[in-house]
Amino acid sequence: MSLSREITDRALASPQGDGAYRITEKLTDAGYDTWWVGGCVRDMLLGQVPQDIDIGTAAPPEAVCVLFPQADLKGKEFGSVHVLLGRRRFEVTTFREDDEASDGRRPETVAFGTREADARRRDFTVNALYFHPISRELYDPFGGEADLRELLLRFIGEPAIRIKHDALRLLRAVRFRAFLKGQYHPETYAALREQANMVEVLSGARIFEELTKILLGPRPAMALEDLRELGILSYVLPELTACKGVPQPTDYHHEGDVWEHILACARAFREEDCIDVRLAALFHDCGKVQTFSLKERIRFDHHASVSADIAAHALRRLQCTERRVEKITWLIQHHMMMGSFEKMPLERHGYWYYHPWFPELLQVMWLDIAGTDPADFSLYNKIVQLREQFLDHHPRPEKPFLSGEEVMEILGMQPGEKVGGVLKALHDAQIQRQITTKKEARDFLKRFPGFPLPGGEETGEG
Repeated sequence: MSLSREITDRALASPQGDGAYRITEKLTDAGYDTWWVGGCVRDMLLGQVPQDIDIGTAAPPEAVCVLFPQADLKGKEFGSVHVLLGRRRFEVTTFREDDEASDGRRPETVAFGTREADARRRDFTVNALYFHPISRELYDPFGGEADLRELLLRFIGEPAIRIKHDALRLLRAVRFRAFLKGQYHPETYAALREQANMVEVLSGARIFEELTKILLGPRPAMALEDLRELGILSYVLPELTACKGVPQPTDYHHEGDVWEHILACARAFREEDCIDVRLAALFHDCGKVQTFSLKERIRFDHHASVSADIAAHALRRLQCTERRVEKITWLIQHHMMMGSFEKMPLERHGYWYYHPWFPELLQVMWLDIAGTDPADFSLYNKIVQLREQFLDHHPRPEKPFLSGEEVMEILGMQPGEKVGGVLKALHDAQIQRQITTKKEARDFLKRFPGFPLPGGEETGEG
């Protein structure tokens, strides 16, 4: 494995590569040691043209800003400056040294240094890679290219010390192993297990950000199983660790216990499944731990609502925004309602089909089925067909004046069937030209039955 001329030529010819070359050239001409750094170099060694290119330089942030007056100064105190070239944004970061006084959360201070010092402070050998686009030289002080050839993830220096310096590396190691579909170096693996409890020092927000990257990555199920096996998951999401060993009825779940079902759902993630759908799928059955019972067979009565409550608690601990908590838990709470559609009068289907989150609910339902062995999509396909038929006969306006979120905010409503009913009423009024502007739509809502008035009164009949 090496930097082939074909890949470097293609990278340099790309719009991103051309911009990064020009920035590197300007900084180099000004006398500053400047290189492409990290993931972009790793991508090139793997035979891929990088989509994002980060630039490391010996130039202090002030010097970068002088050379590029249009730079965005956010992050300047940490040595990072965003340089804008047209519509493209490039992160230019001054070479840094490690702060050994870190408490495992973040380095307490930022000290600028040389390229050699910058390489020593990086986490893994496959991230300590530098490429000079002018000379086409590869700087690889820790054997990252050789490790990449073996798909080997290895900490730079003493693994335990690297983790103690920034505990986020516990999660990053798992994410990179899954990204590479690789292997841990034995010393790296041992340190991850021994230092798993260090993850507790991290803020919920930093954990949530890394968990999001894991779930959006190419092999989330591999990463989730690593988190459990290494003992990290029991500190990050004990609600999911508890799912291991909880049996399911064998007639319906040949895939195994609840944890195996969750992993199977994660393996089924598709490109169109957004992060909220993936989080809902991750938590959708965690309530089975509390609702397990053995009657005529294994049962989990009301597990959807219990799962939603557990997920809400976990997401708030991870500092997820309240609006997203509301959406994700709504998806979880309703993921078992497919059977209700057959019993529901056809005219009530519109309440659901017009709901702003119903398309994502369908995605969660699909993942739940895809993670089940045997997978039976017959009822799901029937609901999709019924929805398409309904919307064919009751089409939405091309551009609704108000979204479901706006309706809920104006009327002070919670997600549910009533929102779908209001959206349908707005739709009918818009189709019939009773409302023609956003203001008229808002006025229409103020006349809607149940709209709250000052003093606690409501419109409509008492």
